[in-house]
Amino acid sequence: MMKQVLLLLFLAYGLTLSLSESKSGPPMPQAADKSFTLGYIQMKNAANCSYNVVISTSCSSPKFTNDQIGIVFGDAYGNQVYAPKLGDPVSKTFEQCSSDTFQIDGACASKICYVYLYRSGENENNTWKPENLKIYGIDTKPINFVFNTSIPNETWFGYNLCKFPITPPPPHFDPFPPTTSPPPPPPPFHPFPPSTPPPPPPFHPFPPSTPPPPPPPPTTTPPPHSSSYKLVTPKWITYVVVLGFVLRFYV
Repeated sequence: MMKQVLLLLFLAYGLTLSLSESKSGPPMPQAADKSFTLGYIQMKNAANCSYNVVISTSCSSPKFTNDQIGIVFGDAYGNQVYAPKLGDPVSKTFEQCSSDTFQIDGACASKICYVYLYRSGENENNTWKPENLKIYGIDTKPINFVFNTSIPNETWFGYNLCKFPITPPPPHFDPFPPTTSPPPPPPPFHPFPPSTPPPPPPFHPFPPSTPPPPPPPPTTTPPPHSSSYKLVTPKWITYVVVLGFVLRFYV
């Protein structure tokens, strides 16, 4: 019983895995959505770029076709390239097992993410069958779209790998110039100082100190005493002594 349960779980897991792989397989071409518009942004864009489109016709396609084949491709920002007619029966384009190259000029696309083919003819049973389609641009990487299926009559049929409309990228320039003038450029920078020395400062960085007072004059040393030195007595002292003796005598 346990083995049967495990076997059923294993089979269920394998079935789920195969279904998920089939859902996540490569995208297939299909008819364009009804909201798809043609050439709206192309007429507004003044830029012009050149593309090489290489279309390979399947070996299971009819030997030749009289139908008129058109193409449109672009990016997610609305830049669209449109060619209503590629080749003609006289030039033997789109023959069985053939490859045709077309040069198309149009808007400059940043990254091509959608392409549609259009077939218009009287014979609905003469269904032209492209095998793959490659687009080469100057500023874009080559991109390949695998069809390998018949194109229905009077229907835009192909791939849409991008979602639009989306917000366009910001412009590379300011559409309105600034009203205020730009600030003046800074003065040139001299990496090496000038060779001439700078002028001296207008003042002394350190004020001069007041000069010290002059030293006192040297003192005179009295002469040394000697044995021949005589004491000189003033005269008025002598008079006083004599007068004292006289007065003492009379008294």
